[in-house]
Amino acid sequence: MDQSILLVGTRKGAFILHDDGGRKDWRVSGPHFLGSAVHHMVLDRRDGKTLLLGTRPGHLGPTVFRSSDLGAHWQEAAKPPAFAPAADPAAAAASVDIVFWLTPGHADDAGVWYAGTVPPGLFRSADGGNTWQEVAGLNSGYLPGIQQYIGAVPGGPPLHSICIDPRDAAHMYIAISSGGVFETGDAGETWRPLNRGVAATFMPDPAPELGHDPHRVAQHPLAPDRLYQQNHCGIYRLDRPGETWQRIGAAMPAEVGDIGFPVVLHPRDPDTLWVFPMDGTENWPRTSPDGRPAVYCSRDGGESWARQDDGLPREQAWWTVKRQAFCVDSGDPAGLYFGTTSGQLWASADEGATWRRIAEHLPEIFAVEAATVSS
Repeated sequence: MDQSILLVGTRKGAFILHDDGGRKDWRVSGPHFLGSAVHHMVLDRRDGKTLLLGTRPGHLGPTVFRSSDLGAHWQEAAKPPAFAPAADPAAAAASVDIVFWLTPGHADDAGVWYAGTVPPGLFRSADGGNTWQEVAGLNSGYLPGIQQYIGAVPGGPPLHSICIDPRDAAHMYIAISSGGVFETGDAGETWRPLNRGVAATFMPDPAPELGHDPHRVAQHPLAPDRLYQQNHCGIYRLDRPGETWQRIGAAMPAEVGDIGFPVVLHPRDPDTLWVFPMDGTENWPRTSPDGRPAVYCSRDGGESWARQDDGLPREQAWWTVKRQAFCVDSGDPAGLYFGTTSGQLWASADEGATWRRIAEHLPEIFAVEAATVSS
C-alpha cells in the first residue's frame, strides 16, 4: 500500500509526516538533527526509500546526510560539497556555507545527485550522496566571469532550482539568487544565461543579461519545454525553444502583486500552477499582504488567477512561505502543502480549494517536499 509522506526542513531540525493513507490524518516523527538548520530533505524517487538531507549542524560546517530507511538511521557523507583550494595560495578560497538545494539526477542515472550551495556552487555525486565533486564547468569555468553580477541577498546568494530535463540528462537549468537563470546542454561543461524578458528594477539597467534574482524556477515534468519562474520582480513563464520570459504575474490583482518565493506546478497539467504572494513593497517586509495569507492558482498558464484562502486566517497572520516550503503531491486531485515562517504546516487535499493546518509550533520552516512510499 502506498503512503504519502512530507519531508520538512526547519531552522532547528527535520520532521517527517506520515499520512493515514487518505491524506486526512498525519503523524509527525522527529525531530531529526534537533538544533541544526535543515535547508532541504529530498526522497530519491528512483528507489522510493533513500533520503538526502542538507544541514548545517550548530557550530560545525555544512554537510549532507543519507538515509536508506526513510530516516530511521542516517550516515554523513564521507566527502561533503566543498570548493577546491584557490589556485593562488595568497588568495582566499571560497568556502561552502550552506548546502541549500538537493536534486536527484536523471531517472537513468542511478546514484547521481546534484547539490546547490551558498555561496553559489554546483556539486555532483555519483555514489548516492556519499562523495561530492564540483561541476567545474560552472564553479571554476563560468562563475568566476559573472561573479561581479551576483548580488548580496539575506543569508547569502544560493544556487537553487536545479532542473534536470527528463528527456536528456545533459540538459539542465539552474538559478542563482541573485545572478539569474542559466542553462547547459552538455552536463555542465558550458553555460549560458536565460534571462531575456525578466525585469530587474533593482539594477541600473532594468533589463540586464546577468544579475537577476530568480526566487524559484520549475520545469514541468510532463512538458519539459514549459518553465515557470517566481522572481524578485514578478511571475514569469517560458515556452522553449523560446528565449524570452513572459510576465504572467501582470494578471495578478494589483493590490496583492506578483512578488513571492515559491511556484508549484500541477503534476499532470502544464497550465496549472500555484504561487504564494508576499508583501514586497517599500522595505520588503516579507509577510503575507495585509496579514491575510492566500494561495493564488492559475489554470490557464498565468493568463488569470484565482485566490484560494478557504480555511486560512482572515487577518493578523504576518507570515510567509519560503522558496522550498510549498509543494504538490501526485494524487488525484493533487494535494498541496506549505510551511510557514511561523512554524505552521498547511495542507489541501482538493488542489487548494480548502486548507487546514496539520502541524504547528514547529521551528521556522525552510522546506517541504511531498513523496509517496510503499508502506
